[in-house]
Amino acid sequence: MRVLALVLCLSSCALAAESPPWAKAPLRAGIIGTDTSHVPAFTSTLHAHPEWKVKVTAAFKGGSPDVPSSRDRVEKYAQDLRDKHGVQLVDSIGAMLAKVDAVLIESVDGRPHLEQARPVLAARKPLFIDKPFTASLQDAREIVRLAAETGTPFFSCSCARFQPEIWKLRADGGVGKVTKVQGSAPMNLEPHHPDLFWYGIHGVEALYTVLGPGCVSVTRREEGDLDITVGTWKDGRVGVFRGVKKGDYKPIVKVWGEKGEVETPGGFSYAGLVQVMAEFFHTGKPPIDPAETLEIVEFMTAAQVSKDRGGAEVKLEELRTVPARPSR
Repeated sequence: MRVLALVLCLSSCALAAESPPWAKAPLRAGIIGTDTSHVPAFTSTLHAHPEWKVKVTAAFKGGSPDVPSSRDRVEKYAQDLRDKHGVQLVDSIGAMLAKVDAVLIESVDGRPHLEQARPVLAARKPLFIDKPFTASLQDAREIVRLAAETGTPFFSCSCARFQPEIWKLRADGGVGKVTKVQGSAPMNLEPHHPDLFWYGIHGVEALYTVLGPGCVSVTRREEGDLDITVGTWKDGRVGVFRGVKKGDYKPIVKVWGEKGEVETPGGFSYAGLVQVMAEFFHTGKPPIDPAETLEIVEFMTAAQVSKDRGGAEVKLEELRTVPARPSR
């Protein structure tokens, strides 16, 4: 029996993945907001990779009664965390912070993100904020300011940012010098958020993943079942967000260059983002410059302003000199 037990142990150890160099001491992660499918998906992915040494141990439900996709799911996903993953549900963010080393703000509604982030940043715990980062440019600026003031590392992005087939296009798309990038996503709206903040962020994040920052102006128009936002970069490159109201939104990314075109296959995936998140929690090194994240919010805000102005060009510099809160 001892020999059998040893063989089984050795087999198990051989199959177990080796921890990467960045995964050192085990970390406890806390979740704020249990009203999105990302909650069980991210938790399952983290727990399926014990070699990353990040385990979700506590959660605060949160929830927004005036957002159906929050109100109708918050209890379901909270129970999933408790019953399937052994996560402790707590009554306040403060209670959760006492039990964890790092935090994920997962609230599907971007409006409470600033107030939810304040105590996390004050506690100086590494923070990931899921999309939508916020529901306004003003709130986004304040989170970036508070993070810098407290010296707390954070990042926010769509899952599109770290999908390998998208990320590799940033270095080399195989089409020579890039002239244009198009990012696409379903054009799903939520009345408490500017249009692109809710689901458009996936396509906008994808085009920024390839192009990087540097947009100077934006225009927006409708073309049948498409909602098109065109950004002009300071070096002349063009970034297009293609919002699809009906039909297939793919490809997520299409790139045009001097030597041809390339596009990505398939839809959205969480795996790359969750692994990057785990590494960030260990190292405290944000994988995205907050300035780029803030420019993405400016791009989406400028798209809303352009719509309000009948498709007129909106310079991002205008938003930086005169704070804008676009109407819907």
